[in-house]
Amino acid sequence: MAIETVNPYNNKSVKKFDELSEKELENKIATADKAFSSWKNSSFSERSKLLNKVASLMKEKKKELAELITLEMGKLIAQSEGEIDMCISVYEYYAENAEEFLKDKDVEVKDGKAFIRNSPIGIILGVMPWNYPFNQVARMAAPNIMAGNVIAIKHASNVPQCAKAIEDLFLEAGAPEGIYSNLFLSSKKIAKMAEDKRIAGMSLTGSEGAGSSLAEAAGKNLKKSVLELGGSDAFIVLEDADLEKAVKNAVTGRFGNMGQACTSSKRIIVVDKIADEFLKKFKEKLVGMKVGDPMDETTEVGPLSTEEAAEKIEKQVNETVKAGAKIVIGGKRIDREGAFFEPTILTDIKKGMTAYHEEIFGPVASFYRVKDENEAIELANDSSFGLGGSVFSENIERAIDVASKIDTGMVFINEHTASRPDLPFGGTKRSGYGRELSALGIEEFVNKKLIRVSE
Repeated sequence: MAIETVNPYNNKSVKKFDELSEKELENKIATADKAFSSWKNSSFSERSKLLNKVASLMKEKKKELAELITLEMGKLIAQSEGEIDMCISVYEYYAENAEEFLKDKDVEVKDGKAFIRNSPIGIILGVMPWNYPFNQVARMAAPNIMAGNVIAIKHASNVPQCAKAIEDLFLEAGAPEGIYSNLFLSSKKIAKMAEDKRIAGMSLTGSEGAGSSLAEAAGKNLKKSVLELGGSDAFIVLEDADLEKAVKNAVTGRFGNMGQACTSSKRIIVVDKIADEFLKKFKEKLVGMKVGDPMDETTEVGPLSTEEAAEKIEKQVNETVKAGAKIVIGGKRIDREGAFFEPTILTDIKKGMTAYHEEIFGPVASFYRVKDENEAIELANDSSFGLGGSVFSENIERAIDVASKIDTGMVFINEHTASRPDLPFGGTKRSGYGRELSALGIEEFVNKKLIRVSE
Protein backbone atom coordinates (compact mmCIF):
# COMPACT_ATOMS: atom_id res chain seq x y z
CA MET A 1 0.00 0.00 0.00
CA ALA A 2 1.30 3.45 -0.90
CA ILE A 3 1.69 5.81 2.03
CA GLU A 4 2.34 8.88 0.01
CA THR A 5 1.81 12.62 -0.25
CA VAL A 6 0.33 13.43 -3.66
CA ASN A 7 -0.47 17.12 -4.11
CA PRO A 8 -4.06 17.16 -5.48
CA TYR A 9 -3.47 20.61 -6.98
CA ASN A 10 -1.25 19.03 -9.65
CA ASN A 11 -1.45 15.27 -8.86
CA LYS A 12 2.33 15.14 -8.37
CA SER A 13 3.98 12.84 -5.86
CA VAL A 14 5.80 14.73 -3.10
CA LYS A 15 6.96 12.22 -0.49
CA LYS A 16 6.62 8.52 0.33
CA PHE A 17 6.81 6.63 3.62
CA ASP A 18 7.44 2.96 4.37
CA GLU A 19 4.81 0.87 6.10
CA LEU A 20 5.81 -0.38 9.54
CA SER A 21 7.31 -3.86 9.64
CA GLU A 22 5.81 -6.44 11.99
CA LYS A 23 8.70 -5.89 14.39
CA GLU A 24 8.34 -2.09 14.28
CA LEU A 25 4.62 -2.36 14.91
CA GLU A 26 5.17 -4.67 17.87
CA ASN A 27 7.69 -2.21 19.32
CA LYS A 28 5.18 0.61 18.96
CA ILE A 29 2.40 -1.30 20.71
CA ALA A 30 4.73 -2.56 23.44
CA THR A 31 5.93 0.99 24.07
CA ALA A 32 2.34 2.25 24.23
CA ASP A 33 1.38 -0.51 26.65
CA LYS A 34 4.32 0.36 28.91
CA ALA A 35 3.41 4.06 28.72
CA PHE A 36 -0.17 3.27 29.80
CA SER A 37 1.04 1.47 32.92
CA SER A 38 2.32 4.78 34.25
CA TRP A 39 0.09 7.30 32.44
CA LYS A 40 -3.07 5.78 33.95
CA ASN A 41 -1.75 6.87 37.36
CA SER A 42 -0.78 10.38 36.27
CA SER A 43 -2.57 13.41 37.68
CA PHE A 44 -5.06 15.55 35.80
CA SER A 45 -2.61 18.40 36.26
CA GLU A 46 0.13 16.48 34.43
CA ARG A 47 -2.20 15.50 31.61
CA SER A 48 -3.55 19.04 31.32
CA LYS A 49 -0.04 20.45 31.14
CA LEU A 50 0.73 18.16 28.19
CA LEU A 51 -2.37 19.13 26.19
CA ASN A 52 -1.87 22.83 26.84
CA LYS A 53 1.70 22.50 25.59
CA VAL A 54 0.50 20.75 22.43
CA ALA A 55 -1.99 23.60 21.89
CA SER A 56 0.75 26.17 22.45
CA LEU A 57 3.04 24.50 19.91
CA MET A 58 0.21 24.43 17.37
CA LYS A 59 -0.26 28.16 17.81
CA GLU A 60 3.46 28.69 17.14
CA LYS A 61 3.50 26.37 14.10
CA LYS A 62 0.05 27.26 12.76
CA LYS A 63 1.23 28.38 9.32
CA GLU A 64 3.44 25.38 8.59
CA LEU A 65 0.87 22.89 9.90
CA ALA A 66 -1.88 24.51 7.81
CA GLU A 67 0.33 24.32 4.73
CA LEU A 68 0.80 20.58 5.32
CA ILE A 69 -2.98 20.11 5.27
CA THR A 70 -3.32 22.08 2.04
CA LEU A 71 -0.39 20.28 0.42
CA GLU A 72 -1.68 16.81 1.20
CA MET A 73 -5.46 17.06 0.76
CA GLY A 74 -6.07 20.37 -0.99
CA LYS A 75 -8.02 22.34 1.62
CA LEU A 76 -8.06 26.11 0.99
CA ILE A 77 -5.28 27.60 3.11
CA ALA A 78 -7.58 29.85 5.16
CA GLN A 79 -9.72 26.82 6.01
CA SER A 80 -6.59 24.84 6.91
CA GLU A 81 -5.59 27.58 9.34
CA GLY A 82 -9.13 27.44 10.70
CA GLU A 83 -8.73 23.70 11.24
CA ILE A 84 -5.60 24.27 13.34
CA ASP A 85 -7.56 26.81 15.42
CA MET A 86 -10.27 24.18 15.94
CA CYS A 87 -7.66 21.70 17.18
CA ILE A 88 -6.23 24.20 19.62
CA SER A 89 -9.69 24.83 21.06
CA VAL A 90 -10.27 21.06 21.50
CA TYR A 91 -6.98 20.48 23.34
CA GLU A 92 -7.53 23.49 25.58
CA TYR A 93 -11.16 22.54 26.25
CA TYR A 94 -10.31 19.11 27.57
CA ALA A 95 -7.25 20.35 29.44
CA GLU A 96 -9.57 22.69 31.34
CA ASN A 97 -12.67 20.51 31.77
CA ALA A 98 -11.67 16.84 31.87
CA GLU A 99 -11.19 16.62 35.62
CA GLU A 100 -14.68 17.97 36.25
CA PHE A 101 -16.20 15.65 33.62
CA LEU A 102 -14.59 12.58 35.17
CA LYS A 103 -15.06 13.32 38.86
CA ASP A 104 -16.80 10.71 41.00
CA LYS A 105 -20.58 10.67 40.58
CA ASP A 106 -22.66 9.74 43.62
CA VAL A 107 -25.39 7.15 43.28
CA GLU A 108 -28.40 7.62 45.54
CA VAL A 109 -28.87 4.57 47.77
CA LYS A 110 -31.05 3.86 50.79
CA ASP A 111 -28.14 2.79 52.95
CA GLY A 112 -24.40 3.25 53.00
CA LYS A 113 -22.72 4.95 50.03
CA ALA A 114 -22.16 4.30 46.35
CA PHE A 115 -20.46 6.20 43.59
CA ILE A 116 -19.14 5.80 40.04
CA ARG A 117 -15.42 6.26 39.43
CA ASN A 118 -14.17 6.64 35.87
CA SER A 119 -10.97 4.72 35.11
CA PRO A 120 -8.87 4.55 31.93
CA ILE A 121 -8.87 1.25 30.04
CA GLY A 122 -5.69 1.15 27.94
CA ILE A 123 -4.54 1.69 24.36
CA ILE A 124 -7.24 3.20 22.10
CA LEU A 125 -6.68 2.54 18.41
CA GLY A 126 -7.91 5.31 16.13
CA VAL A 127 -8.48 5.00 12.40
CA MET A 128 -8.63 8.55 11.15
CA PRO A 129 -9.71 10.31 7.90
CA TRP A 130 -7.96 12.71 5.58
CA ASN A 131 -10.64 15.43 5.37
CA TYR A 132 -9.75 17.01 8.73
CA PRO A 133 -6.34 15.42 9.31
CA PHE A 134 -5.46 17.37 12.47
CA ASN A 135 -8.84 18.13 13.98
CA GLN A 136 -10.35 14.67 13.74
CA VAL A 137 -7.34 13.29 15.60
CA ALA A 138 -7.62 16.01 18.27
CA ARG A 139 -11.27 15.10 18.96
CA MET A 140 -10.25 11.52 19.66
CA ALA A 141 -6.85 12.04 21.28
CA ALA A 142 -7.57 14.94 23.65
CA PRO A 143 -10.36 13.37 25.74
CA ASN A 144 -8.72 9.97 25.88
CA ILE A 145 -5.31 11.22 26.92
CA MET A 146 -6.96 13.34 29.60
CA ALA A 147 -8.85 10.23 30.76
CA GLY A 148 -5.53 8.41 31.25
CA ASN A 149 -5.64 6.27 28.11
CA VAL A 150 -2.93 6.24 25.45
CA ILE A 151 -3.48 6.62 21.71
CA ALA A 152 -2.31 4.75 18.61
CA ILE A 153 -3.39 6.26 15.29
CA LYS A 154 -3.61 4.64 11.86
CA HIS A 155 -4.13 7.75 9.75
CA ALA A 156 -5.36 8.02 6.17
CA SER A 157 -2.65 6.97 3.71
CA ASN A 158 -2.79 10.22 1.72
CA VAL A 159 -1.90 12.52 4.67
CA PRO A 160 1.28 10.91 6.06
CA GLN A 161 3.10 14.18 6.75
CA CYS A 162 0.16 15.43 8.82
CA ALA A 163 0.13 12.10 10.65
CA LYS A 164 3.82 12.32 11.51
CA ALA A 165 3.56 15.98 12.47
CA ILE A 166 0.95 15.20 15.16
CA GLU A 167 3.17 12.57 16.76
CA ASP A 168 6.10 15.01 16.60
CA LEU A 169 4.00 17.67 18.35
CA PHE A 170 3.29 15.37 21.29
CA LEU A 171 6.93 14.37 21.61
CA GLU A 172 8.07 17.99 21.44
CA ALA A 173 5.46 18.85 24.08
CA GLY A 174 7.13 16.38 26.42
CA ALA A 175 4.79 13.40 26.14
CA PRO A 176 6.43 10.17 27.29
CA GLU A 177 7.05 7.90 24.30
CA GLY A 178 3.97 5.76 23.66
CA ILE A 179 1.36 8.24 24.89
CA TYR A 180 0.66 9.11 21.26
CA SER A 181 1.84 6.73 18.51
CA ASN A 182 1.56 7.18 14.75
CA LEU A 183 1.22 3.90 12.85
CA PHE A 184 2.05 3.83 9.16
CA LEU A 185 -0.11 0.83 8.26
CA SER A 186 -2.44 -0.42 5.57
CA SER A 187 -6.13 -0.71 6.43
CA LYS A 188 -6.01 -4.50 6.09
CA LYS A 189 -3.88 -4.68 9.27
CA ILE A 190 -6.62 -3.20 11.49
CA ALA A 191 -8.64 -6.39 11.91
CA LYS A 192 -5.50 -8.21 13.06
CA MET A 193 -4.72 -5.45 15.57
CA ALA A 194 -8.17 -5.89 17.10
CA GLU A 195 -7.05 -9.32 18.25
CA ASP A 196 -4.23 -7.81 20.34
CA LYS A 197 -5.23 -7.94 24.01
CA ARG A 198 -3.36 -4.70 24.64
CA ILE A 199 -5.78 -2.77 22.40
CA ALA A 200 -8.68 -1.81 24.68
CA GLY A 201 -10.92 0.15 22.33
CA MET A 202 -11.24 1.29 18.72
CA SER A 203 -12.51 4.49 17.13
CA LEU A 204 -13.01 5.16 13.43
CA THR A 205 -14.08 8.12 11.38
CA GLY A 206 -14.61 7.22 7.75
CA SER A 207 -16.81 5.39 5.28
CA GLU A 208 -19.64 2.93 5.95
CA GLY A 209 -17.53 0.09 4.60
CA ALA A 210 -14.55 0.87 6.80
CA GLY A 211 -16.82 1.34 9.82
CA SER A 212 -18.56 -1.99 9.25
CA SER A 213 -15.21 -3.77 8.97
CA LEU A 214 -13.85 -2.21 12.15
CA ALA A 215 -17.07 -2.85 14.08
CA GLU A 216 -16.95 -6.50 13.04
CA ALA A 217 -13.34 -6.86 14.19
CA ALA A 218 -14.00 -5.01 17.44
CA GLY A 219 -17.16 -6.99 18.18
CA LYS A 220 -15.49 -10.32 17.45
CA ASN A 221 -12.83 -9.44 20.01
CA LEU A 222 -15.22 -7.84 22.53
CA LYS A 223 -13.71 -4.36 22.16
CA LYS A 224 -15.67 -1.15 22.64
CA SER A 225 -15.87 0.90 19.44
CA VAL A 226 -17.04 4.34 18.36
CA LEU A 227 -17.93 5.04 14.73
CA GLU A 228 -18.42 8.39 13.00
CA LEU A 229 -19.36 7.54 9.43
CA GLY A 230 -20.99 9.17 6.45
CA GLY A 231 -23.83 11.61 6.32
CA SER A 232 -26.40 13.06 3.96
CA ASP A 233 -27.51 15.98 6.06
CA ALA A 234 -30.85 17.58 5.35
CA PHE A 235 -30.84 21.38 5.23
CA ILE A 236 -34.52 22.34 5.62
CA VAL A 237 -35.67 25.86 4.76
CA LEU A 238 -39.23 26.71 5.78
CA GLU A 239 -41.26 29.53 4.22
CA ASP A 240 -40.74 31.83 7.25
CA ALA A 241 -36.94 31.56 7.18
CA ASP A 242 -34.53 34.47 6.86
CA LEU A 243 -33.72 33.77 3.21
CA GLU A 244 -30.39 35.59 3.06
CA LYS A 245 -29.12 33.77 6.15
CA ALA A 246 -30.33 30.44 4.80
CA VAL A 247 -28.62 30.90 1.43
CA LYS A 248 -25.37 32.03 3.04
CA ASN A 249 -25.36 29.00 5.34
CA ALA A 250 -26.23 26.65 2.47
CA VAL A 251 -23.17 27.81 0.53
CA THR A 252 -20.84 27.49 3.51
CA GLY A 253 -22.46 24.30 4.77
CA ARG A 254 -22.26 22.52 1.43
CA PHE A 255 -19.13 23.88 -0.17
CA GLY A 256 -16.82 24.41 2.80
CA ASN A 257 -13.82 22.05 2.55
CA MET A 258 -14.99 21.51 -1.04
CA GLY A 259 -17.97 19.56 0.31
CA GLN A 260 -15.71 16.94 1.84
CA ALA A 261 -17.26 16.75 5.28
CA CYS A 262 -19.53 14.11 6.80
CA THR A 263 -21.79 16.93 8.03
CA SER A 264 -21.91 18.91 4.79
CA SER A 265 -25.41 20.18 3.96
CA LYS A 266 -25.80 17.66 1.17
CA ARG A 267 -29.60 17.76 0.71
CA ILE A 268 -31.07 21.25 0.43
CA ILE A 269 -34.82 20.89 1.10
CA VAL A 270 -36.86 24.07 0.54
CA VAL A 271 -40.61 24.66 0.90
CA ASP A 272 -42.16 25.36 -2.50
CA LYS A 273 -43.35 28.88 -1.60
CA ILE A 274 -39.76 30.21 -1.51
CA ALA A 275 -37.95 27.51 -3.51
CA ASP A 276 -37.50 29.52 -6.73
CA GLU A 277 -36.13 32.56 -4.96
CA PHE A 278 -33.82 30.44 -2.81
CA LEU A 279 -32.47 28.51 -5.79
CA LYS A 280 -31.86 31.73 -7.75
CA LYS A 281 -29.85 33.26 -4.90
CA PHE A 282 -28.05 29.96 -4.19
CA LYS A 283 -26.91 29.69 -7.80
CA GLU A 284 -25.79 33.33 -7.90
CA LYS A 285 -23.39 32.69 -5.00
CA LEU A 286 -21.58 30.02 -7.04
CA VAL A 287 -21.16 31.95 -10.28
CA GLY A 288 -17.66 33.21 -11.00
CA MET A 289 -15.92 31.70 -7.98
CA LYS A 290 -12.15 31.85 -8.42
CA VAL A 291 -10.55 28.48 -9.18
CA GLY A 292 -6.88 28.01 -8.39
CA ASP A 293 -4.05 27.09 -6.07
CA PRO A 294 -5.40 26.32 -2.58
CA MET A 295 -2.26 27.91 -1.13
CA ASP A 296 -3.43 31.24 -2.61
CA GLU A 297 -5.56 33.17 -0.10
CA THR A 298 -7.78 34.49 -2.92
CA THR A 299 -8.74 31.05 -4.28
CA GLU A 300 -12.38 30.07 -3.69
CA VAL A 301 -12.47 26.70 -5.46
CA GLY A 302 -9.61 24.31 -4.82
CA PRO A 303 -9.06 20.66 -5.71
CA LEU A 304 -10.62 17.64 -4.09
CA SER A 305 -8.41 15.41 -1.96
CA THR A 306 -7.38 13.00 -4.71
CA GLU A 307 -7.87 12.29 -8.40
CA GLU A 308 -9.82 9.19 -7.38
CA ALA A 309 -12.24 11.33 -5.36
CA ALA A 310 -12.86 13.65 -8.31
CA GLU A 311 -13.48 10.70 -10.63
CA LYS A 312 -15.98 9.14 -8.22
CA ILE A 313 -17.99 12.35 -7.93
CA GLU A 314 -18.01 12.75 -11.72
CA LYS A 315 -19.40 9.22 -11.99
CA GLN A 316 -22.11 9.86 -9.35
CA VAL A 317 -23.22 13.09 -11.02
CA ASN A 318 -23.28 11.53 -14.50
CA GLU A 319 -25.35 8.58 -13.26
CA THR A 320 -27.83 10.92 -11.58
CA VAL A 321 -28.22 13.17 -14.64
CA LYS A 322 -28.57 10.16 -16.94
CA ALA A 323 -31.46 9.02 -14.74
CA GLY A 324 -33.28 12.33 -15.27
CA ALA A 325 -31.91 14.89 -12.82
CA LYS A 326 -31.03 18.38 -14.04
CA ILE A 327 -27.89 20.46 -13.58
CA VAL A 328 -28.49 24.05 -12.45
CA ILE A 329 -24.80 24.93 -12.42
CA GLY A 330 -21.52 23.01 -12.70
CA GLY A 331 -21.69 19.26 -13.14
CA LYS A 332 -18.29 18.43 -14.58
CA ARG A 333 -14.55 18.31 -14.06
CA ILE A 334 -12.67 21.59 -14.45
CA ASP A 335 -10.42 21.51 -17.50
CA ARG A 336 -7.02 21.85 -15.81
CA GLU A 337 -4.50 19.63 -14.08
CA GLY A 338 -5.35 18.49 -10.59
CA ALA A 339 -8.33 16.89 -8.84
CA PHE A 340 -10.82 19.69 -9.59
CA PHE A 341 -14.61 19.50 -9.90
CA GLU A 342 -17.05 22.35 -10.44
CA PRO A 343 -19.34 23.51 -7.62
CA THR A 344 -22.61 21.90 -8.65
CA ILE A 345 -26.35 22.08 -7.95
CA LEU A 346 -28.62 19.21 -9.02
CA THR A 347 -32.44 19.34 -9.11
CA ASP A 348 -35.30 16.97 -10.04
CA ILE A 349 -33.72 14.15 -8.07
CA LYS A 350 -35.97 11.14 -7.51
CA LYS A 351 -35.84 7.87 -5.62
CA GLY A 352 -33.64 5.35 -7.37
CA MET A 353 -31.13 7.96 -8.52
CA THR A 354 -27.56 7.80 -7.28
CA ALA A 355 -27.65 11.25 -5.64
CA TYR A 356 -30.85 10.37 -3.77
CA HIS A 357 -29.35 7.39 -1.96
CA GLU A 358 -25.57 7.83 -1.90
CA GLU A 359 -23.41 10.31 -0.05
CA ILE A 360 -21.66 12.59 -2.56
CA PHE A 361 -18.46 13.59 -0.81
CA GLY A 362 -17.67 16.73 -2.73
CA PRO A 363 -19.03 20.07 -4.03
CA VAL A 364 -22.44 18.84 -5.21
CA ALA A 365 -25.68 20.11 -3.65
CA SER A 366 -28.86 18.09 -4.16
CA PHE A 367 -31.77 20.55 -4.25
CA TYR A 368 -35.32 19.42 -3.40
CA ARG A 369 -38.56 21.42 -3.33
CA VAL A 370 -41.33 20.20 -1.03
CA LYS A 371 -44.94 21.16 -0.40
CA ASP A 372 -44.65 21.85 3.34
CA GLU A 373 -42.77 21.02 6.53
CA ASN A 374 -44.34 17.56 6.83
CA GLU A 375 -43.05 16.62 3.39
CA ALA A 376 -39.66 18.12 4.34
CA ILE A 377 -39.47 15.93 7.43
CA GLU A 378 -40.51 12.85 5.45
CA LEU A 379 -37.82 13.49 2.84
CA ALA A 380 -35.18 14.27 5.47
CA ASN A 381 -35.85 10.92 7.16
CA ASP A 382 -35.84 8.96 3.90
CA SER A 383 -32.12 8.25 4.18
CA SER A 384 -29.96 5.49 5.58
CA PHE A 385 -27.81 8.19 7.18
CA GLY A 386 -28.52 10.20 10.33
CA LEU A 387 -25.60 12.42 11.27
CA GLY A 388 -26.51 16.11 11.28
CA GLY A 389 -29.07 18.48 9.85
CA SER A 390 -30.40 22.04 9.86
CA VAL A 391 -33.77 23.77 10.09
CA PHE A 392 -34.27 27.40 9.09
CA SER A 393 -37.30 29.27 10.45
CA GLU A 394 -37.91 32.53 12.27
CA ASN A 395 -40.36 30.65 14.52
CA ILE A 396 -37.97 28.91 16.92
CA GLU A 397 -40.59 26.72 18.57
CA ARG A 398 -41.69 25.52 15.15
CA ALA A 399 -38.08 24.83 14.18
CA ILE A 400 -37.49 22.86 17.39
CA ASP A 401 -40.60 20.80 16.69
CA VAL A 402 -39.34 19.98 13.20
CA ALA A 403 -35.87 19.23 14.56
CA SER A 404 -37.31 16.78 17.08
CA LYS A 405 -38.92 14.80 14.25
CA ILE A 406 -35.73 14.36 12.20
CA ASP A 407 -33.97 11.01 12.70
CA THR A 408 -30.43 12.26 13.16
CA GLY A 409 -27.79 12.71 15.83
CA MET A 410 -27.62 16.51 15.64
CA VAL A 411 -29.85 19.32 14.40
CA PHE A 412 -28.79 22.96 14.17
CA ILE A 413 -31.42 25.69 13.96
CA ASN A 414 -30.68 28.68 11.73
CA GLU A 415 -27.11 27.55 11.03
CA HIS A 416 -25.46 24.72 9.16
CA THR A 417 -24.19 21.71 11.09
CA ALA A 418 -20.97 22.59 12.84
CA SER A 419 -18.47 21.24 15.35
CA ARG A 420 -17.51 22.79 18.68
CA PRO A 421 -15.65 21.27 21.63
CA ASP A 422 -18.57 21.83 24.00
CA LEU A 423 -21.23 20.21 21.76
CA PRO A 424 -21.59 16.41 21.49
CA PHE A 425 -20.96 15.14 17.96
CA GLY A 426 -22.25 11.89 16.48
CA GLY A 427 -25.01 10.18 14.59
CA THR A 428 -27.52 7.37 14.34
CA LYS A 429 -28.58 4.82 11.70
CA ARG A 430 -25.71 4.15 9.26
CA SER A 431 -23.89 7.30 10.34
CA GLY A 432 -22.43 5.37 13.27
CA TYR A 433 -22.69 5.32 17.03
CA GLY A 434 -21.06 6.86 20.07
CA ARG A 435 -20.20 10.50 20.61
CA GLU A 436 -17.18 12.75 20.32
CA LEU A 437 -16.55 16.08 22.05
CA SER A 438 -18.23 17.60 25.13
CA ALA A 439 -18.56 15.61 28.36
CA LEU A 440 -20.02 12.69 26.38
CA GLY A 441 -16.89 12.27 24.29
CA ILE A 442 -14.62 11.64 27.27
CA GLU A 443 -16.93 8.94 28.66
CA GLU A 444 -16.72 6.59 25.67
CA PHE A 445 -13.51 4.78 26.63
CA VAL A 446 -13.53 4.70 30.42
CA ASN A 447 -14.56 2.02 32.88
CA LYS A 448 -17.50 3.40 34.83
CA LYS A 449 -16.66 1.51 37.99
CA LEU A 450 -19.21 1.22 40.78
CA ILE A 451 -17.74 1.52 44.28
CA ARG A 452 -20.19 0.55 46.99
CA VAL A 453 -19.57 1.22 50.70
CA SER A 454 -21.93 -0.55 53.12
CA GLU A 455 -22.90 0.84 56.48
